[in-house]
Amino acid sequence: MVQSAQPQVIVIGGGPSGSTAATLIAQKGYRVRLFEREKFPRFHIGESLIPQTYWTLKRLNMLDKMKGSHFIQKYSVQFVGASGRLSEPFYFWDNRPHECSQTWQVRRSEFDQKMIENAAEHGVDVQQGVRVLEVLFEGDRAVGVRVQNEDGSREWIERADVIVDASGQSSLIMGKLGLREWDPVLKKAAVWTYWEGAYRDTAKDEGATIVLQNQDKTGWFWYIPLHDNIVSVGVVAGYEYLFKNRDTKDFEKLYHEEAAKCPAVKQRIEIGKRADIYRAAKEYSYRSTRAAGNGWVLVGDAFGFLDPLYSSGVLLALKSGELAADAVCEGLAKGDTSAAQLGTWEADYVRGMDRMRSLVCAYYSGFNFGRFVAAHPHRKGDITDLLIGDLFRPELDETLGLVEEALKLHESAKGN
Repeated sequence: MVQSAQPQVIVIGGGPSGSTAATLIAQKGYRVRLFEREKFPRFHIGESLIPQTYWTLKRLNMLDKMKGSHFIQKYSVQFVGASGRLSEPFYFWDNRPHECSQTWQVRRSEFDQKMIENAAEHGVDVQQGVRVLEVLFEGDRAVGVRVQNEDGSREWIERADVIVDASGQSSLIMGKLGLREWDPVLKKAAVWTYWEGAYRDTAKDEGATIVLQNQDKTGWFWYIPLHDNIVSVGVVAGYEYLFKNRDTKDFEKLYHEEAAKCPAVKQRIEIGKRADIYRAAKEYSYRSTRAAGNGWVLVGDAFGFLDPLYSSGVLLALKSGELAADAVCEGLAKGDTSAAQLGTWEADYVRGMDRMRSLVCAYYSGFNFGRFVAAHPHRKGDITDLLIGDLFRPELDETLGLVEEALKLHESAKGN
């Protein structure tokens, strides 16, 4: 049902973080208007969900939609090292025997459309094809937005008590206030495409995400089976390595040069047929110096982006949208939309992001899952917890400390 009254909350962006925040705020009875500059469905990368998304999807009343979809069910993640050796799968159910341990591989155009339609079903005034040009401030307080229709014919100002910026990596508020800080270590880029009829496992392994390292350890491939016999396959490596000092800027040639260094990927895709163009993106990791200010809050990629190694993107989008929504609702209920109130969730969320970042950095530094689990078999559950996205428990820091120790020993052995 479209709301005609002035919104109390404006959400910029209809991706997973924006749809999540809008839906949960609307569930509490507040008037929410969501502006999305594109018309859904639209293409987006980031197809692999991890199990902890379950709990936010449950709050959103999305689980039945997901269970009734044709998305491929995902039960595990598996790693292939530089030698080509396949690791033992990390089956989520073995670690946590609960319905949440089965998740999905999604085509984002379809998943995101389900999410934004779900927001509308919960009373959000969803306006697609409307671009937010600017967030308006009075002093240091966000008070509204200036927007423009798809055809550019109309322009006007909308005011609200809270602005939720879910506008993605081009975050309007982050850019306006100069809040972005680039990660000094995770300077990666990606090239990817889609294959029809490429190799896929069967039974409960059909939906496994596979992470395959190149033979020379310069990068890694994701291998994500989707429905309709399609597989998403992309390479991630350092930006300088991938795009600088090459004799080609042709994405196709570059992609296959990297695939040649990863026989396990090459064997899987050569039986298939390419089903899309080659795409490329900088995957530079970054974070805002703060998640909220007076009258505004950042969620999803508008707050920060983390390397896609462990498929944490959608989880972080949903979780930040959920936590911010709770802070917004609490603030509206008590008439407090200050930076302190709207950012109450930030510290715990950042600690969770940092736990995932630690595992990402460990992988790039030569961390070997199999060797670590063999040395610390009682820690396999903690590693699996991190892989499923259970990032917000301080007790996992002890295991991450052991990972750091293992890395130091690894570096010391290399030095000798």
